Amino acid sequence: MAALAPAYASEPESTEEPMEVMLVTADFRGLAVEKIPSSVTVIDAQKIEDEGAQHFEDILGTVANFNWSGGTSRPRYFQIRGVGEQEDYKGAPNSSVGYIIDDIDLSGLGMVSSMYDLQQVEVLRGPQGTRYGANALAGLIYLKSNDPTEQFEHGGQLSLGSDNLRTFAGFSSGPMVDSGELLYRVAVEHHGQDGFRDNAFLGRSDTNERDELSFRSKLRWYAGDNTQVDFTLMHADFDNGYDAWTLDNNGFDTLTDMPGIDAQRTTGVGLKIAHDGFKYAELTSLTSFGGTAHHHGYDGDWANPDYWASRVCESYDDDWNVIGAEPCEYDYTWDKRGDRATVSQEFRLASNDDGRIFAGSTDWLVGLYGMQLDEDNNLQSFYNGWSDEKLRSEYSARNLALFGQLDSDLGNALNLSVGLRLERRESDYRDDAGDNFDPSENMWGGHIALGKQLSDNHNLYGRIARGYKAGGFNMSLPTEFADKKEFSAETLYNYEVGLKSAFLDGNFDTNVALFFMDRKDQQVSASQQDPLKPQRFILFTENAGSSTNYGAELDANWYATDNLHFYGSLGYLVAEYGDYSYQDKYGALVDLSGRELAHAPNWTWALGATWRMDAGFFANVNANGKSEFYYSDSNDSVSDDYSVLNARAGYEADSWSVYLWGRNLLDERYGVRGFYFGNEPDNGWADKQYIRFGDPRMVGVTLDIRL
Repeated sequence: MAALAPAYASEPESTEEPMEVMLVTADFRGLAVEKIPSSVTVIDAQKIEDEGAQHFEDILGTVANFNWSGGTSRPRYFQIRGVGEQEDYKGAPNSSVGYIIDDIDLSGLGMVSSMYDLQQVEVLRGPQGTRYGANALAGLIYLKSNDPTEQFEHGGQLSLGSDNLRTFAGFSSGPMVDSGELLYRVAVEHHGQDGFRDNAFLGRSDTNERDELSFRSKLRWYAGDNTQVDFTLMHADFDNGYDAWTLDNNGFDTLTDMPGIDAQRTTGVGLKIAHDGFKYAELTSLTSFGGTAHHHGYDGDWANPDYWASRVCESYDDDWNVIGAEPCEYDYTWDKRGDRATVSQEFRLASNDDGRIFAGSTDWLVGLYGMQLDEDNNLQSFYNGWSDEKLRSEYSARNLALFGQLDSDLGNALNLSVGLRLERRESDYRDDAGDNFDPSENMWGGHIALGKQLSDNHNLYGRIARGYKAGGFNMSLPTEFADKKEFSAETLYNYEVGLKSAFLDGNFDTNVALFFMDRKDQQVSASQQDPLKPQRFILFTENAGSSTNYGAELDANWYATDNLHFYGSLGYLVAEYGDYSYQDKYGALVDLSGRELAHAPNWTWALGATWRMDAGFFANVNANGKSEFYYSDSNDSVSDDYSVLNARAGYEADSWSVYLWGRNLLDERYGVRGFYFGNEPDNGWADKQYIRFGDPRMVGVTLDIRL
């Protein structure tokens, strides 16, 4: 096994059959996962297929120290090692977790993530300050679809299942001209299901439906001996319902009269040009555009006029004195529509073999990055037949960054990687309520990593990384929150040591990492129910004094025989506030110092096994789970721990396969998002825990054909 930096000596020739090398494509140089001096999980196409994952939601439980916030129909907001957003209701995006599909930045828009025809998913933990900058304070999720092939390949897939599930997909790939200079690949999928909710008031079972179309196309042009051009076009149209909450926490039988919507229509274009015709360096240009129209709305009273009229509420005189009782009146809807456009350009110049410096010991890389993000939002809500809140806003952010990296072979199997990124961010915000902000700041991040090849099968590394997240502002705050109009940038220092090992002639491998994260000026998202207007919430972000996150991660694979593969992951995390307190809606001081952060379970785990017979029979069983975690930083509402069991079995022939499968086979009821507030006027708006649950048991059959 080679050492950790790209400037290593070539590996000795071997007469043994080479094992498959899994490259991390999100890295500058596309290194093998065992050579990356950081904690990385790569989920390849084979594992995606074995587990029958249709959407990123189906496999995210297999990643150690990873969580998501279920306030949308599909996961959009992620937490890595306890760091990440849980929601974005106002419309000034500022992500902590980067989300990229084929070099197109969709951070904060992760719901359009079909797994069909995907090469691999990469989750990089810890700040990626050198490579990705401000959008990757906590880490990065990178989805890489399959590239065009030199030979023709075609395929189709059909899945049918419970909850009226029906999925149709197909792909085609191959050369467009006889010379092989121009290749193509096209993949399309349509996924639909009812969404596991029965709306008793409307007599419908599709108010929480998923109606999801995904399309990807790629062209690869070999424009000469030294130039490769890759063009990517993606389009996703997710027109989903959102009817997920119940007043009695039954989870699946709703009463709403105005079911919500959670829709996202995204078109992305990417152009990558790689030229290696220079004597000492290779030039890479990455151009991308992403345009998204998103729409999120919900029935905020979670019921209907008939239900509330059957309940008894207190009645008041003009001075708000209780004078008796009357039927309740409560009708509230919330709706936000937004349009986002992101354009980015990156140029990288990286040394080749002849361009190494310091006596040929060091690879170098320099780059320039620019990004423009614009988003317009239109928010409105209605309360008891009256317009309650309206807000039209325009937001713009511009980022310009200069970065560089050195990777050196120090001798004695020691390798050093040093990276630095300088970034300038300017933003503008204005709305029709009179708020105007134009913050700007200079930020920097980077890393120092030292690797030591202990033997052919064991690589040890240590890494220090600095990440950053831009500061920002809070809009639509009442006058008593005037001191919270703006908040500062956050800085995160990540200290990590890891060991990447192979045993049993390479048939058993492990990746172990220990980490400590020191967050300075941590940005905390808070929400408080307005005591005078209980249908409304006051949303703001402020800086906590500090917090610390520490823990460990383990990924393991064991190929016990040619036919039997075991795999698993384990994450341990302690994420606590250092010094943070706030005032609740009644003015009382709440001290969270020492409390654990939201959506940061102490334990995450996953286990799986795949068995394939030479005769074609196949079976996979996998399970994953989490320990309890706080749902919010604004209250002490806590989830239950849970585990989910999945299985898939079938027969695989040369050109076709058929599978029976089941997800959440034990029908575990588990929470993915929770609120703690008052939403029942007949109960005096008393605070109560409300939980949104994940998908219940689902079974189905899949037919896959490949030509």
